[in-house]
Formats: sequence, C-alpha cells, structure tokens
Amino acid sequence: MPDTAIQSPAAPLTVLSDDELLFRQNVRQFAGEKVRPLAREMDEKGVFDKSLIDHFFQLGLMGIEIPEQFGGAGGKFFEAILAVEELSRADASAGVVVDVQNTLVNNALLRWGIAEQKKRYLPRMASETVGSYALSEAASGSDAFALQTRADLHGSDYFLNGRKLWITNAKEAGIFVLFATVNASAGYKGITAFIVEKNTPGFTVGKKEDKLGIRASSTCELILEDCHVPKENVLGEVGKGYKIAIETLNEGRIGIGAQMVGVAQGSWEYAAKYAQERKQFGKALTEFQGVQFQIAQMATEIEAARLMVYNAARLKDASMPFVKEAAMAKLFASQVAERVTSLAIEIYGGVGFTKDFPVEKYWRDSKIGKIYEGTSNMQLATIAKLVMGK
Repeated sequence: MPDTAIQSPAAPLTVLSDDELLFRQNVRQFAGEKVRPLAREMDEKGVFDKSLIDHFFQLGLMGIEIPEQFGGAGGKFFEAILAVEELSRADASAGVVVDVQNTLVNNALLRWGIAEQKKRYLPRMASETVGSYALSEAASGSDAFALQTRADLHGSDYFLNGRKLWITNAKEAGIFVLFATVNASAGYKGITAFIVEKNTPGFTVGKKEDKLGIRASSTCELILEDCHVPKENVLGEVGKGYKIAIETLNEGRIGIGAQMVGVAQGSWEYAAKYAQERKQFGKALTEFQGVQFQIAQMATEIEAARLMVYNAARLKDASMPFVKEAAMAKLFASQVAERVTSLAIEIYGGVGFTKDFPVEKYWRDSKIGKIYEGTSNMQLATIAKLVMGK
C-alpha cells in the first residue's frame, strides 16, 4: 500500500521540528520499503529477519540516545519514540525490538552504568548487539518484585539461579539487564540488577513462546543454573535494582504507547483506503455516513493517543515529571489500538477476518499493549495514586 494513498492523521507540523520531521520521514520510508514487505512472512514463521536488525544498526536506530563518543546517534528520547511509532506502523514486532533496545536496556546502562560499563557495553549496543530486559518470572508479573531468581556472592562472582519468563528479544540478544535478589528476606530491597552476557557459563535461552501477536518478536524463557556473573557486572547499587526497574519501565511505557499508536495508524490507513475502493449497493463504503463516522472517530482517537505519547516523551526529555503522563499514554494508546484495529477488520468485512489481508495481524498485535510493561489495571492504579495524591 503506498504511503501517500490517503490523507493520514499524522502529527501536526507544529509538534515536530524540521530535524524531527526529517528523521520521522526517513524511518517511515525505511519501514515501508524494508519492514512492511517482510511483516507477513515473519509473523507466519514467528522469526524476526536478521537482515532487518542489521539495518537497524546501520541506520543508528539501536543506539538513538547513546552519545556519539560511544558510537551512538547522540539523539533524544523523543526520536526513539518516533522510530518505534513508525516501525510499528509497518510491523509491531519491529517496533518492539527497537523499543526494548532504546527505552529499557540502553536507558538503564546510560543512567546507572559506571564509566567502565559504559565504555565496554555502549559501543556494542550502538553497533552490533541486541539487548534484552529480564525482570518477569512465573510468580512475578504485575507483582514484579516477587521475583525468586537468586544471586549469591562467592568470592568475586555472583552465582545466579532461577528462571525468567516472557523475556522480549531474548533469542536475538547478546546482553541482558537481568534482575535477581541477593537477599529474599529483604523483599524489594534485595533486588539487584546485573549485566549478563549471553555466553556466560550457566546461562541458557529456553523455549520461544508461541504467541497471538507480535509473533516475530522473540519471547523466551531464560534459565540460570549457577550462572557466573562478576561483581563488576552489577548495574547500579546492590539492593537498588528495584529503583532501576521502576524508573526504566516508566520510560518504557511511553515506548509501548508509541508502538500502539503505530499499530493503530497502520490499520487505519489500510481500512480507510479499502473503504474508498470497496463498493456495495453501487457506491464506495466511504459514501456511507456510518462508515465515514467510524473512520473519523478512529482518526480522532489515534491523534489524541499520539499527542499523549508525544507529550510524555517531551516531558521526559525536559527532565520534568512524567510518570502520570506515561501511564496515561500507555493506557489510552493501547485502548485506542485495540478499538481501531477491531473496527478496521469490520470495515473490511469477511475478508478482514482472513490472513489474506493485513488488518487481522494489526488486531492481534494490538492486544499485547494492554499487558506488557504494566497491565492496564496497573496503569490505572498508578494514575489514581498520582491524581488523588495517595
């Protein structure tokens, strides 16, 4: 589908600078030319095309905020959000690969890594190595700090034992920001973040989950059996991993909001174009007021979600409070994505329910937005706490 086929509810020009507009256009062009043609095949096979990851690195999309001295683009968080949105417009799996790399892993290394860690890992993250963020376990989903993976210090090494579940990018990743407890009796105050490399003895990537949506994105189990991690690979302070987890996820939620905006946008474009072409009772679907109103409502909600996401990202870049805005953006964008993609299928009618047309994939991809990096109920709990002052 040509990107210029219909009038798209894109962000107002006043929202973006000239440099940001150019950046967005470049990512959009790349996504249309390289990502979209592979989206269906990757979804069916459940495998992300390695050539795309190579392109991500070549374009600087995997190290957007990493300073130029470490080989990164030296950009802003807002640019990472634009990249996630535009990639997700073509394929949500592509969006989440770049999202986890930038908003979670790189972010954690930049904010809490010591000089030696930054020098060692950031050039790799910018040029060749995919990152993954390993927090969740079987017994710790929304209750993230109920994790049971242990880290016991013996001499100069920590020995990690446990299992992580639902870890995004696990199959492709070479570096993991992984959370374990050094003292289970201390509760969340025992949680510590570690930098773990894939080739570390005792570390194994387990089975890949067979998912409803974002199927090309790898979601795997991690198995740690006396996994040797040197003390110098502790990220931040021992026992302060909970702070890293909370603060990185706050920023990561803006990225998921951007992913959902992209998903909604992509499905809207297909549905609006199809409605122009499909004829019933002798006229195009767009000549029926009921369909016009559906398309207009979808476009309005997408624009509202986009501006909420952009606002949260701008606040983060300005070092202003943004936790409430991030939670609201993720909550609303995920709701919009689910509604818009569902309506897109209905506009297509029966063929929209088949895999011969792209809208059913957008709908499947949208569902995860209400679940990962904090469920909708967790976002509501955060919002309620902040708006009520409790």
